[in-house]
Amino acid sequence: MWDLGVIGHAAGAVLFTLLALVLLTGQWGRQRKRLLFFAAAASALWMGAAAASGVWPALGLWAQLLEVLRDYTWILLLVHLLSGAYGQASERNRYFETMAAMTAAGALLVAALTLYRAFLGRPVVGLVGVDWTIAAYLVTSVIGLVLVEQLLRNTRRDAYRYVKFLCFGLGGIFAFDFALYAHGLLFQEVNYTLWQARGAVNALTVPVIAYAIARDNRTAPDIFVSRRVVFHTATLLATGLYLLTMGVGGYYVREYGGSWGAVAEVIFIFGALLLLGLLLFSTNLRASLRVFINKHFFHYKYDYRDEWLRLIRTLSSGEPGDELRRRIVQAIAEIIDSPGGVLWMRRDRGHYQPVESWHATLPEGVREPVDSELVKLLAEQEWVVNLDEYEENPGLYGDMALPDWAAAMPRAWLIVPLIFHDNLLGFIVLERAPAHSHFNWEDCDLLKTAGRQAASHLAQLEVARALGEARQFEACSRMSTYVIHDLKNLISQLSLVVSNAGRHMQNPAFMEDAIRTVDNCVTKMNGLLAHLRGHGVAGDAETVVLDALVEDVARTMAAGRPVPEVDLQARGLQVQANRERLAAVVGHVVRNAQDATPDDGRIHLRVFKAGADAVIEVQDTGSGMDEAFIRERLFRPFDTTKGSKGMGIGVYETREFVRSIGGDVEVVSRVGEGTTFRLRLPISGASGNSVELGTVPDTSGSADDRNYKEIAGR
Repeated sequence: MWDLGVIGHAAGAVLFTLLALVLLTGQWGRQRKRLLFFAAAASALWMGAAAASGVWPALGLWAQLLEVLRDYTWILLLVHLLSGAYGQASERNRYFETMAAMTAAGALLVAALTLYRAFLGRPVVGLVGVDWTIAAYLVTSVIGLVLVEQLLRNTRRDAYRYVKFLCFGLGGIFAFDFALYAHGLLFQEVNYTLWQARGAVNALTVPVIAYAIARDNRTAPDIFVSRRVVFHTATLLATGLYLLTMGVGGYYVREYGGSWGAVAEVIFIFGALLLLGLLLFSTNLRASLRVFINKHFFHYKYDYRDEWLRLIRTLSSGEPGDELRRRIVQAIAEIIDSPGGVLWMRRDRGHYQPVESWHATLPEGVREPVDSELVKLLAEQEWVVNLDEYEENPGLYGDMALPDWAAAMPRAWLIVPLIFHDNLLGFIVLERAPAHSHFNWEDCDLLKTAGRQAASHLAQLEVARALGEARQFEACSRMSTYVIHDLKNLISQLSLVVSNAGRHMQNPAFMEDAIRTVDNCVTKMNGLLAHLRGHGVAGDAETVVLDALVEDVARTMAAGRPVPEVDLQARGLQVQANRERLAAVVGHVVRNAQDATPDDGRIHLRVFKAGADAVIEVQDTGSGMDEAFIRERLFRPFDTTKGSKGMGIGVYETREFVRSIGGDVEVVSRVGEGTTFRLRLPISGASGNSVELGTVPDTSGSADDRNYKEIAGR
């Protein structure tokens, strides 16, 4: 009699058989997978025998013995999983072998009790009237539940994702067996209702166990199914669902169509069949369905990790420049084994033209306008244009017309867009790969992604080139600014001579000083011209005696007001620097002090030694500066407080020059009290015999206060 129990056990047998067949695929060397296969096969045999015993009761003994085998294989699997808690392989093997032997002994005992009851026709009854055969099956289920609980409790977090489903499935099997045999032990017979439901319950656990196996990389099946088979199967399934829906629709049209119901049904069925035919023969629909199936039901054809590493390695190797462009073409071409390609990039004149090639002839005299249909398709749709596909079905690409240059390239195959920030930076034309016969959506996605990565490298190259050009212009502009600044200083000196010539022309001392000033200006101009010609005269270092240099600067700046007072606290200090440039920067600091100090104020120009440094100090009683101005604006180039009279680079140039010879600049200032500039310069080895003539000034804030008071009191 085919009752529910027979159907449930038969269904479970079929499901466990399928699970066992799936486990036969892939690598067979792992012990866990072998144990899973044997357990699934034993479960299939037991459930098949149980289903057959419902029709042929003589097979009931075989079903009971196979149940013992089923329990033993699942318990053996749980023991193997628990053995992973031991770190050493020898300990794992010893634990597994011991537990396997004990489990086998228990299984043999249960089988012996089953055979005794079957052949003698009566159960083995204990002292308190307990049926030992049922008790043995109950103890087996308890052991299974304990092992499941221990496995679930002691599983590592990284393995919990699949072990929990296996525990749920096996726990369900052993829990139901526990309920079945506990009831049987209580009433001395197995409950028929529970037995009838047992097959369906075991069948329900198969998907859970299968899901656990699929999530475990060490036991996951490796099944290959033809894409063509899946495509046609999906098509037939969709067609069947469509026909079923059409039949239901036709039924309701006939039932509720009144007197025209039969006619309306015929018209509806004809229209539905016509629509079905159009859909089945639609190229776009079939292509979309094929892409959907390939994306969601099959493993990828590429090892994306290897492809990405190879792409990055190719792009980042070697030097930038034109070599980078060539490597980009190579990296994209090697993805699909293309023998060569050409890189097109957008130029300033509003078109794309070839700029580099790899193992391909670079076309000459060709260009692609930015408003062409090809460029719009690449930029807006980010499509990889397959020229072979275009020849077979141009309608897939809308209104795009194939450019003349593409038709003139007989080996052109693919056009890959290079998108950067949603802008088409360029594209690559790849030549036909001789061995790459099947080009699909996965090739397109990989090429588009690689194209975006390559576009970022190209954009970085373009930015680096633009930055290099900007830096060259900046250097030229800065040089021009420095030249103008130096000329302004020289003009200021000559202007003072001219303005005083009318009153002191008859004074021989004035004429001598004027000639010296003009000669100094001519010498500096000649040095400046030589530096501009690239002779490097203005940058050559020499030994400079600071006391002599400071006295010369003071004499030169004596035409301005207030006249700087020289205080040489150490003589003979020497530094390695270009004398003219050093004198210019010291003079600039003195001139700034004169501009900030009223005519009745005072300016001190000192030289002293501080440790291993020689210090040139310019101290004034001018307007002073606040800390924010010193910190944020004083040394910023092209930032001036003199309006149109200043260039804003004097202090910046002073600091940069002093730092270039190993020194530094310190500034201490207070609003309304004055400013102190200190130029710290490393003393050269020839200054070992310098003589200190006075006390070395304290360079701390308190010394500045003392110096201000000394100046004010004089």
